[in-house]
Amino acid sequence: MTSRIALVTGASRGLGRGIARGLASRGATVYLTARSEDALGEVVD
Repeated sequence: MTSRIALVTGASRGLGRGIARGLASRGATVYLTARSEDALGEVVD
């Protein structure tokens, strides 16, 4: 998946967070959006 780009909405928790982490672990470039910037920062770390 290294040549793939994904946009994940609701990425700060739940299903969106899991999808974002799964895609990133497979090498995709992942762009995240969420209502809470603070919670989103935890996902990036």
